[in-house]
Amino acid sequence: MNQNFLDFIRDFSGVRMAVAVSGGVDSVCLLCWLAACGADIVCLHVNHGLRKNAAVETEYVRDLCNQLNVPCEIFYWTDDKPTTGIEAAARNARYKFMTDFCHNNNISILLTAHQADDQIETFLMNLGRGSGLYGLAAMRRVTWRDGIKIVRPLLYVPRAELKKYCDDNGIKYFMDEMNSDPHYTRVRIRQNRHLLSEKLGISDARILLAVQNLGRVRDALDDEISEMVASVTNNQRAVFIDSFLFDPAPDIRLKLLGTLIQKIGGDEYQPRLNSLSNALDKLQHDCKFTLGHCTIRRLGNRILIVPEGAKTSFRTRHGKSKSESEKSKQKK
Repeated sequence: MNQNFLDFIRDFSGVRMAVAVSGGVDSVCLLCWLAACGADIVCLHVNHGLRKNAAVETEYVRDLCNQLNVPCEIFYWTDDKPTTGIEAAARNARYKFMTDFCHNNNISILLTAHQADDQIETFLMNLGRGSGLYGLAAMRRVTWRDGIKIVRPLLYVPRAELKKYCDDNGIKYFMDEMNSDPHYTRVRIRQNRHLLSEKLGISDARILLAVQNLGRVRDALDDEISEMVASVTNNQRAVFIDSFLFDPAPDIRLKLLGTLIQKIGGDEYQPRLNSLSNALDKLQHDCKFTLGHCTIRRLGNRILIVPEGAKTSFRTRHGKSKSESEKSKQKK
C-alpha cells in the first residue's frame, strides 16, 4: 500500500466518509485500500446508463462491497440525456447524487480516486490552453462542492501502482472504452506523454513537483485574496474604489474580481477568464453590466457588486454613500 496515501488518509481516521466508486481500477483500488485500513466508509456508485456494461459494473461494485463488508448505495441516472456536453452533464448528475446523499446522512467528506496521472494530464491540458497559475496548479487535494468536502487521497499515487496492486491481488476492475478514444484531448495526452520523458527528460515526478510548487503559490495567493474580499464585502454587496481592483498585478485583478463575483453571486464556479478580462475592460470607465448572477457598476472612482436584481445604489441605509458616511465620522 502506498505510503503517501497512508500518511494522507491518517488525518481522517475515525471520520465517517463516502467514497465514489465507478468500477474502474483507480476507484476499486481506493475502496480496497480504505477497507484494508479499517476506514469508516460507505461506497457510492452511480449507474449513468451510458455504457452497455453499466449494469454489470454496478453489480460488481455491489458484490465487491459485500466482500469487503462496506455499505453500498447505488444511484441511477434516468433523466433525459443531452445530445451535447454529455460528459459534463453526467459528472454534474453524479456529484448531485453523491453530495445529496452525504447531506442526508450527515457525512461531510466525499473521497474520489483522482490520481497522479490525472493530475499530470490536467496540468498538460491546461498548459496547452495557455492557462495561468490556477490552471497549471491543477487539482487540489481538498475542495468543496455543494457544501461537501471533496478529498483526493490518491492525487500523488501513480495509476500503474494502483493497477499493479489490483492485478497482484486478483482484484477485478473495468476499463472505460472512452479512456482509449483519441477523440478526447486527455486521451491523446495520455497516449503520448511518455515522449516528454523519453525525448526531453521531463519525468512525471518533475511535473508533479512543478504542480506542487505552483499549488503552494496558489494557496498563498488565495489567502491574500480572501482577506481582500472580506475587507470590502458586507451583506451580500461589495463597494470599493477603483485602485483596490486595479493596483494589484493583472493576474491578481482577475482572481480578485472572480472571487468577489463568486462570493456575491453564489455560483459554484467563477466566470471564465475571458469574461473576467472583458469585465475589467468595461470597469475602466463608468458602466453597468451583469456577470455571474451579479450586477456590477462603476460610477466615478467607485465600483459596486451586488446580486443580480438588487439595487445598485452606492448609498447606505442612511442615505449617504460609504465614503460620505466615513467623512461624517471623521468630522465628529
